[in-house]
Amino acid sequence: MSEQLQIRSDFASKTGKRASNQDYVAIFEGNAGQRNRQGIVHAIADGMGGALGGRQAAESTVRSFIDAYYSLPDTLSIERAAGQALVAINRWIHSQRRNDRQLENMATTFSALILRHRHAHIIHIGDSRIYRLREHQLQQLTTDHSHSHPDMKHVIFRAIGFEEDARFDYLKHSLNLHDRFLLCSDGVSGVLSDKRLQSLLQQGGSPDDCVNHIIDAALQAGSQDNVSGLVLDVVGLPPPDHSELANEFEALPIFALPKAGDTVDGFMLNQQVFEGRYSRLFKARDTIENRDVVLKFPHPRIEDEVSQRQAFIRESWITSHSHSPWVIKMITLAPNRQSRLYSVMPCYHCQTLEQRLLCSPKINLEEGVAISLKLAHAIDSLNRKQIFHRDIKPENIMLPEDGGLKLLDLGVARLPGLEEQIKSGVPGTPSFMAPEMFSGEAGNERTEIYALGVTIYRFFSAGHYPYGEQEAFSRPREKKYIPLSRYRPDLPAWLDQILQTATATDPSLRFSDVIELCYQIEDGLANGAKTRISNQSYLDKNPVKFWQNVSLILAIAFFMALISHAL
Repeated sequence: MSEQLQIRSDFASKTGKRASNQDYVAIFEGNAGQRNRQGIVHAIADGMGGALGGRQAAESTVRSFIDAYYSLPDTLSIERAAGQALVAINRWIHSQRRNDRQLENMATTFSALILRHRHAHIIHIGDSRIYRLREHQLQQLTTDHSHSHPDMKHVIFRAIGFEEDARFDYLKHSLNLHDRFLLCSDGVSGVLSDKRLQSLLQQGGSPDDCVNHIIDAALQAGSQDNVSGLVLDVVGLPPPDHSELANEFEALPIFALPKAGDTVDGFMLNQQVFEGRYSRLFKARDTIENRDVVLKFPHPRIEDEVSQRQAFIRESWITSHSHSPWVIKMITLAPNRQSRLYSVMPCYHCQTLEQRLLCSPKINLEEGVAISLKLAHAIDSLNRKQIFHRDIKPENIMLPEDGGLKLLDLGVARLPGLEEQIKSGVPGTPSFMAPEMFSGEAGNERTEIYALGVTIYRFFSAGHYPYGEQEAFSRPREKKYIPLSRYRPDLPAWLDQILQTATATDPSLRFSDVIELCYQIEDGLANGAKTRISNQSYLDKNPVKFWQNVSLILAIAFFMALISHAL
């Protein structure tokens, strides 16, 4: 994972059917210190006033803004620094309009996207636009400062130079990895619908290819204006600081649990899907971002409040550090949107592994191996960063309809350098916990292997445990491993041996890490038998049928003896 903000960007601008190009586009990345303190600036301006001032207004505004912004103290907020950076150029253009009749129409739109750390800051005035493509959803982030009447949409009422003091919009959004942004003039947005823009942005390719396709599409659609655009991709993000997350969640109150039908911060809660000891989950519709999500609310128990906040911090920290396709993601909301403590996750059409293992038909070897390998890779992606889940079990594993897998519930995970701040007892579910955890082990690679082994055993056996079910609040009893063949005589012996090793009560006898377990499973599937060659007698395999046949034979013999005696 990247430890710093990384982007890929490019822009294009064409004159089109106009006599001259009055648009101006720029990217300024600065040096390492500037990027860290003040961010990376992307800006677009669409000049007005014709050949006598439009281009000059656009170019001067962009250049002056960049020079002034980076010269200001980095102790200023981005909003305040941007405002100060626009003061001088706005007043100069406004003065030109008043004092030179040939430049009385001189003005320009201005839209800047400043990326710093894990946030996007937008400075906007006029009708140029900034869009964001995230998870196949396109959203216009800016609002046009133009009249709403259909015949007046081309007439703007706010621009650089219109007033002595520029009135600009300021917006702040969180960044997600793989966000794609588009900055464009109205020569593009005026002829390409949101649906068309989304299609062009989703076609992939580099920012260079993408922006040129958009410009060409605008010209082909008949744009009568200059056409300019800038496309940038977020390809690397720094992880959030743990203290930042703690401060963020500390400010959010824990209220009484909502119910289906309620609306919270723009989320319509459609259906309650789970309620446990610590939380309640809902399927919801995000009416602001236009997407289906799942919301998780903590129970408002005063004695658990510190633990609840700690769990939310852990989940957010882990999902920002692990980029495995097999680990659940948390959705980051726009700053100041959230009014209470909850987390937001993508909504998948799926069932849990626990639900699947209780259904017919039973999980066969091929399906089970596929699940095992995906789950092992999910665990490995965490363990390599010294993150230990500590509650691996079928209930915390989702199986989406597309054939994937998502490992859930990271609230009790052990994090590197962030040891237990709350003494809340042994984390996890007793039947899946390695014996040494009951004696104080906080969690490591081999306790994860134990939980993985029990999970695989449980879904192959349709609900059983290798040492029987462990009751809550009781110490594990010494038991003998129950062979998987007792419940699934059709599965190969090599699989049973792997699970016995993974769930050995002595941690030194287990695999050293989950990758070693993966190798053993893959080797068994490739070179071992696909089914168990049974050495059981007919009596062992089917005792009822055996004694039925014996009884039938004895009855026939008895009947024949009676006939013989009668004769």
